[in-house]
Amino acid sequence: MTSYVIKGASVLGAAPTDLFVRDGILVDGPGSNAEVIDAGGLVALPGLVDLHTHLREPGREDAETVETGSRAAAAGGYTAVCAMANTSPVADTAGVVEQVWRLGREAGLVDVQPIGAVTVGLAGKQLAELGAMATSAAKVRIFSDDGNCVADPRLMRRALEYVKAFDGIIAQHAEEPRLTEGAQMHEGQVSTRLGLTGWPAVAEEAIIARDVLLAEHVGSRLHVCHVSTAGSVEVLRQAKARGVRVTAEVTPHHLLLTDELAASYDPVFKVNPPLRTAADVEALRSGLIEGVIDIVATDHAPHAVEDKECEWAYARPGMVGLETALPVVLSVLGEQWELIADRMSTAPARIAGLTGHGRLGAGRPASLTLVDPSARHAVDSSSFASRSRNTPYAGTVLPGRIVATFLRGQPTVLDGKATK
Repeated sequence: MTSYVIKGASVLGAAPTDLFVRDGILVDGPGSNAEVIDAGGLVALPGLVDLHTHLREPGREDAETVETGSRAAAAGGYTAVCAMANTSPVADTAGVVEQVWRLGREAGLVDVQPIGAVTVGLAGKQLAELGAMATSAAKVRIFSDDGNCVADPRLMRRALEYVKAFDGIIAQHAEEPRLTEGAQMHEGQVSTRLGLTGWPAVAEEAIIARDVLLAEHVGSRLHVCHVSTAGSVEVLRQAKARGVRVTAEVTPHHLLLTDELAASYDPVFKVNPPLRTAADVEALRSGLIEGVIDIVATDHAPHAVEDKECEWAYARPGMVGLETALPVVLSVLGEQWELIADRMSTAPARIAGLTGHGRLGAGRPASLTLVDPSARHAVDSSSFASRSRNTPYAGTVLPGRIVATFLRGQPTVLDGKATK
């Protein structure tokens, strides 16, 4: 394995220093015949970790595969992603999660950690094989019906009780389905003006409130997917103050975009949960900075052209996000590198139990990314490594450029280009 000297990198925005990589590990000094990488002016971050990625394989390889999604992740500075269970067949058995895990290993670009379904077929009727998935080669620890809410409170309680035995996590898509039937966008002034059926904020907040009470009662771990409303932030703040074992994520698009964009009727802005108001965006930003919201997760949701380039009502919700996440967060938070590293690497790695990710230091695996903070670029979806192009940022000028990504000492991206 090649040794590297990453020369003059600014680790988390600190003074420039040299990083030494030998045998895939960060070490205190250079090895013999080390290859030098000039990192002057670049910021070194621990490799990014995404707790919410849709890789679509098996079943919708026309939209994404484990390999193309892994390439997109590496291009975005990620070294680990958690793959959601809403594939076809659903990842609700040991066999399917092991398939996804092996495909990730074969691609070798990021660590792909499968998320198992909570219920059989995501149908919300019967618990899936949680124990079998947990003891499989994939060692699943997070379970989610994302895309569907585990709406039955008794079933949700049983799931929380079951995973407590191995310190697992139930990641909830918080949406009371009886309040969102036919919903097309956020319920508010814009939906009224456009004549579109609204998705009320309370549909999210009610489920989060119920689930933190269940998690508190059981003493189990709950994770809330893609928080999108100011009210949800308040529910989470109160739950954390009581010591409930709850964590939460926000997407880059919910930190930046608002429901006003739906006025264009461009389906690229259709997402679930929907884009909310400017007041919600501000509350989400504050919650992320405060730590009420623990992490940024992309909810990378690739779709084939025919599923997005159609009438708004028929378009599938979702946006690709792996290749634009860090620039979007930079545009929102500025160069708060320690905060960014925590919310996009350290905290998600800790939540998912990915011990080989999330921190830099001697003796640690050399999984890291190098970012040029001075770069500005217009988003060009035609250059994406992802198989899909449904980005809301096409043509938008964003700060920062991923220059290099290393997975355990092996470069997956160098000078902004894939190495294999």
